Amino acid sequence: MKMKKAILSCLMLMGVLSASAQEQKGTTEYVFEPHWYIQLQGGANYTVGETKFKGLISPTVQGAVGYQFSKAIGARLAINAWQGKGGYDIEKLINQNVLPQGTPDDYWNYKYTYFAPAIDLTFDLSNIIAGFNPNRVVSFGAFIGGGLNFRSKASDDVKAVKSQVENVCNKSLYNYTPMPDDYMDAATLLFGQAGLTMDIKVSEAIKIGLEANANILGDKFNYKKAGNPDSYFNLLAGVKIALGPTYSTKFIPAPEPQIEYVEKIVEKVVEAPCPEPVIEPIRRDVFFVINKSVIRDSEEQKVKDIVDYMRQNQTAKVMVTGYADAGTGNDKINDRLAAQRADAVVKMLTQKYGIPADRISYDSKGARVQPFADNDSNRVSICIAEVQK
Repeated sequence: MKMKKAILSCLMLMGVLSASAQEQKGTTEYVFEPHWYIQLQGGANYTVGETKFKGLISPTVQGAVGYQFSKAIGARLAINAWQGKGGYDIEKLINQNVLPQGTPDDYWNYKYTYFAPAIDLTFDLSNIIAGFNPNRVVSFGAFIGGGLNFRSKASDDVKAVKSQVENVCNKSLYNYTPMPDDYMDAATLLFGQAGLTMDIKVSEAIKIGLEANANILGDKFNYKKAGNPDSYFNLLAGVKIALGPTYSTKFIPAPEPQIEYVEKIVEKVVEAPCPEPVIEPIRRDVFFVINKSVIRDSEEQKVKDIVDYMRQNQTAKVMVTGYADAGTGNDKINDRLAAQRADAVVKMLTQKYGIPADRISYDSKGARVQPFADNDSNRVSICIAEVQK
């Protein structure tokens, strides 16, 4: 009976050791981080008017500061400015004998400047439709908003066109759009806008942004009294820079399998096998400075100890667990710091010392678990390497 109990105890012990030797499995989840960003863009403006299309194209620039509240919705303050153009249909006037043949296309064309700040509500269509993915190379969005357009006072060129129109046109032949005196003053006009965007990822912080928008505003924008709203379109390209992290990672361990123990009774044991030599696990605690995830030179030797152990024992694997101290920050900041500290050790093991990734498992506990009584010591990644059976 004593022999049977001894054999049963050995079998149970082997089951426990085998379970503890299994590599921890799980999935990494991307977590969206709210963040600020800036945009700088340049492109072309088309102001709807009577003259030929190419005569209404102008340069334009835009700068914006925005905040992405969630993976789907954000807001921005955008300032669009530079130049608009207007003019009259010279070809129509020539055909009606109002102007002589050979009159240049730009005879009654003119340009002016404007300054238009707007507040927009933005929507990330790619995240809304396909889910959040920070590794997506091309993403699409939309926005809607409005603001104030400060159009400049009429220049001498505009006034000259006004004079020419009034002196040359015969109202019975050509129903021209008048340019009243009060339309020549500087104007402040409410406007609404909507548009579409496309962002191309260059790095974690930088994207190339393309934008097309349409704007509708008051009748005075192009100095003509037409009795209907004026409008213009912008086509822009530029750079979008995120100010801070846009996402973090969260490791979700897989559920632990339940172990069932089966009692096996051996009637007779002839000879007990010789036990294999036991190689003890190794533990190293890599400490970090507050709010940092960079491994200091003084701590790198601990990582080298793990590397030496794994090179001497080819079946060994290492578990890296990151922590943050509960005395500073909050759960959101501490979760990110703990994950970054574990990731820093993993990157040093794989990229600097060539340890295969399939021999490394990692986890992060944030500040919800405190392995040390001393608060500052919990800014740590705990590394435990052991030989696998």
